[in-house]
Amino acid sequence: MIRFLHTADIHFGMENYGKIDPKTGIHSRLLDFEKGLNFCIDTAIKKQVDFFLFCGDAYKTTHPTPTQQKLFFNCLLKLYKANIPVVIVIGNHDNPISFGKAHSLDVFSNLPIDGFHVISKPEILNLETKSGPVQILGIPWPTRNNITISDKHLVKSYKDITNYLGKAVGNIISNYAQKLDPTIPAILAGHLTVTSGIFSGSEKRAIYGNDPTFLPSQLAIKPFDYVALGHLHRYQNLNKNGYPAIIYPGSVERVDFGERKESKGFCVVTIEKKDKTHHEFIKTPTRPFIQIEVKLQAYQDHTTQIINELNKYTLEGAILKILYHVPDEEKDKVDLQIIQQVCVKAMYIVGIIPIRKNILRERRSDLKVSMDFATLIGTYFDTKPKLKTRKKELIAKALELFEQSKEPQKEL
Repeated sequence: MIRFLHTADIHFGMENYGKIDPKTGIHSRLLDFEKGLNFCIDTAIKKQVDFFLFCGDAYKTTHPTPTQQKLFFNCLLKLYKANIPVVIVIGNHDNPISFGKAHSLDVFSNLPIDGFHVISKPEILNLETKSGPVQILGIPWPTRNNITISDKHLVKSYKDITNYLGKAVGNIISNYAQKLDPTIPAILAGHLTVTSGIFSGSEKRAIYGNDPTFLPSQLAIKPFDYVALGHLHRYQNLNKNGYPAIIYPGSVERVDFGERKESKGFCVVTIEKKDKTHHEFIKTPTRPFIQIEVKLQAYQDHTTQIINELNKYTLEGAILKILYHVPDEEKDKVDLQIIQQVCVKAMYIVGIIPIRKNILRERRSDLKVSMDFATLIGTYFDTKPKLKTRKKELIAKALELFEQSKEPQKEL
């Protein structure tokens, strides 16, 4: 029986919606992500897993700060001290755009110690664990740099190159799968986009046209016992009714408000024997993201209505966004200072944002000097929906008043 921990998308450096921690001098959001990763690692040590599998995107960018690198290294060093091998597959956020530059996790492949295995090009890793051997086919994020492209492709469009990369990687997976020993547990570990995967939050900006994509049938093939992926931030199994499972563990912490309703965590995977594998999704402790939307009622105190809604939530330590709809034809009467005092226990207030309906400007009447009075007043009433149904009555009354205005005024 082989047991391992599968995680991905740590994204150290996501420092949105936070502030500097006064005790450490480190951004509060960076500490949130460190807390999530440490929870993963502590679980791996507690369960005495055979290895720790990280499927890409350690940092937000390919140029992490020294502080981000230090925190990430210290986290993984705990695994080294516990004699747990670490397998790292390079993701798109880890990969530099320019050819020849080192990726952000290259330092781990050059450490003069055993226990760190970094996969930056497609390859098979034969890993000896305390519970026996395991085969890991690592597929990093497909780029020109790690997939061989001949000169004939250099003048093709970006879309053509993307399609080529998808087909090339599909063939690589199929070819390598045939080289694996069918009697030894095998894992496909990649940082890839599956066509049926669900994007969340800021990921939705990454449309399929920009990513090489893969069908589940291209990944869930023999002799793999588990398909471990990274890239999508939501936990999901894309092969629930088949074998092997295709798993995105998701990110360990929320990246933005698009992920506020999602559980975050990682997977502990157990291969009991060949062709019998199961996994457990374990939630990480995360910073709550609370978005409150209030439709204010007319002729009632605006501030009180928002406070009543806020009282339904536990705001302590939360990242908070407040949206409120201002009633039609009423001014915004929300007292922002009072709202901020009520939210003082929240870690960060993203915004207190009013929402108003767009006011449609009425079309001007097509009036001309040459029109007589009856035509002028009738044309005006045609532009007023509330008056249009009473048009004849109003015109008659207007003409009556108009005629009266012509009569000479009697002297008092």
